[in-house]
Amino acid sequence: MEPEALYNLLQLPKAVLPSEEELLQGEKKKYLPPTSRKDPKFEELQKVLMEWINATLLPEHIVVRSLEEDMFDGLILHHLFQKLAALKLEVEDIALTAASQRRKLEVVLESVNRSLQLEEPQAKWSVDAIFKKDLLATVHLLVALAKRFQPELPLPNNVQVEVITIESTKNGLKSEKLVEQLTECSTDKDQPSKDIFDELFKLAPEKVNAVKEAIVNFVNQKLDRLGLSVQNLDTQFADGVILLLLIGQLQGFFLHLKEFYLTPSSPAEMLHNVTLALELLKDEGLLSYPVSPEDIVNKDARSTLRVLYGLFCRHKLRVNTDGTPWGGTD
Repeated sequence: MEPEALYNLLQLPKAVLPSEEELLQGEKKKYLPPTSRKDPKFEELQKVLMEWINATLLPEHIVVRSLEEDMFDGLILHHLFQKLAALKLEVEDIALTAASQRRKLEVVLESVNRSLQLEEPQAKWSVDAIFKKDLLATVHLLVALAKRFQPELPLPNNVQVEVITIESTKNGLKSEKLVEQLTECSTDKDQPSKDIFDELFKLAPEKVNAVKEAIVNFVNQKLDRLGLSVQNLDTQFADGVILLLLIGQLQGFFLHLKEFYLTPSSPAEMLHNVTLALELLKDEGLLSYPVSPEDIVNKDARSTLRVLYGLFCRHKLRVNTDGTPWGGTD
């Protein structure tokens, strides 16, 4: 064995040192040495991901304390993905045996990969890796979910860790050091700038209800001819129906009933409606800030306001000289 390969192996704890019998010839495995595990930026990334998971699953009273120990059996991943994607997975809620846990994890990861539009060879994780509590694979998976469903989540920038790759060859074990990128190396210009609603919710939360009231009044003026009205902005746009009808009314679209669900009966149908609405708004240049359709379905007030504010600015009511509104638009 070459001196460098021997040095790399000595950096691994004895508990994880592989034997030639454990690796098939040509098989490779990656290991995180202790120095990488204790890297401050890597620890910060794990902390941000745990806080995000715990905030997302707070209504379900689920708490994650260790990504390595709490994510492997598919239970929390199951709840997290269902919440983020607003869909129901046909898999048992509680799996007690190792075999049933692995089956559950497999179903969840298949759905995750489909949602992320990844084929299994492209993914930086696998059922086997997650189930064996591979921290590196688990972090890659959670970062991908956060980027897909919570793009505004402030992940630490440019997190990379040194890993040791060990390969079984006909001449014995071969090892090398590699640097693995976990988060993007982006500049401030790459980050979406804060919009008016970030500032509103942070600096003037007492004014949020007044803004909601003004936008609800605008919406109801436009929906009146359809015999519809909105009383609760936070909840009534979650299924996408009123949003699609409002866009059609304002932008002059005719949406065939085959294109959306007029009476959605599942989160997946709601997500279809909202995704269609956001695509229409983006095509019309009315979506200046990235909005996740899952956030609308999950009744996130800030995201809903962002969407409606774009329509409000384009089609805000004119007023008569006495201050009363009339039906024209700018």
